[in-house]
Amino acid sequence: MSKIRIGILGYGNLGKGVEYAIKPNSDMELVAVFTRRSPESLSILTKTAEVKSISEAADYKGKIDVMILCGGSATDLPEQGPEYAAMFNTIDSFDTHAKIPEYFKAVDKSAKENGKTAIISVGWDPGMFSINRLYGNAILSEGKDYTFWGKGVSQGHSDAIRRVEGVLDGKQYTIPVESAIEQVRSGSNPELTTRQKHLRECFVVAKDGADKAKIEETIKNMPNYFSDYDTTVHFISKEELDKNHSGIPHGGFVLRSGVTGENTKQLIEYSLKLGSNPEFTASVLIAYARAAYRFSKEGATGAKSVFDVPPAYLSSKTNEEILASLL
Repeated sequence: MSKIRIGILGYGNLGKGVEYAIKPNSDMELVAVFTRRSPESLSILTKTAEVKSISEAADYKGKIDVMILCGGSATDLPEQGPEYAAMFNTIDSFDTHAKIPEYFKAVDKSAKENGKTAIISVGWDPGMFSINRLYGNAILSEGKDYTFWGKGVSQGHSDAIRRVEGVLDGKQYTIPVESAIEQVRSGSNPELTTRQKHLRECFVVAKDGADKAKIEETIKNMPNYFSDYDTTVHFISKEELDKNHSGIPHGGFVLRSGVTGENTKQLIEYSLKLGSNPEFTASVLIAYARAAYRFSKEGATGAKSVFDVPPAYLSSKTNEEILASLL
């Protein structure tokens, strides 16, 4: 049986995670990695795969079944999503929630015009959390949704810290407020503000001679990032940051609290505890690559979200195996 031929576009933390995730999936093989860096400077784990310049990706039309787009949501994917959906079946992890409908339309148009399947916004949020929010809404139609993120590293907020004048390096952790989660679990359906749901904890390496008080004030008052939260800033050495904060853990909770019958309380809860955010996201991308391949074989075209994918399409097992072992 022929294997699903995978391409990776971008080889940062997510791209590396995708390469790792391919290995245990015997129905897949990595064909090529495409990079904006010099291909000669890149060393990948899969010796049978090629490393090529991103400018050569178009040469691989017909040689790759699914291209996994591993660029960022801010500037890469808004351009790359529609561009590569014209050439390949694609998977991406576009995660700017407010812009997903707009992004979906652009990718859908390109994929339909070129007979391709593209599954967008695949990961854990958006992605697995999205599915669980939908299940919760459908099952408990009378109720409220709650999503808590963390404890985990927010890469966007960490980047915002590093851009503050006087900061050499830094990491930011998003931490759910445990008392808020317990209120939700109690079935009281609380109205929670942004500040009541999450804390932000920052570990900062200041440059020599920098004004630490000014750095802390700037961070805590940064709009859209920290000003709406209770934020703690710790100043530490570069050695301590590298030793104790080098990982990229994350996770969180999705809860739907509602009632059935004559005010019977019901609670649905889904949680993730991730040792590596990009490696887990990569594993989700690989599962959906299998689904994109199956859709393509059926002649389906256009963009799809995780809501459009039958769960069985994610598995390498046959329907008979799924029924026997998982149902």
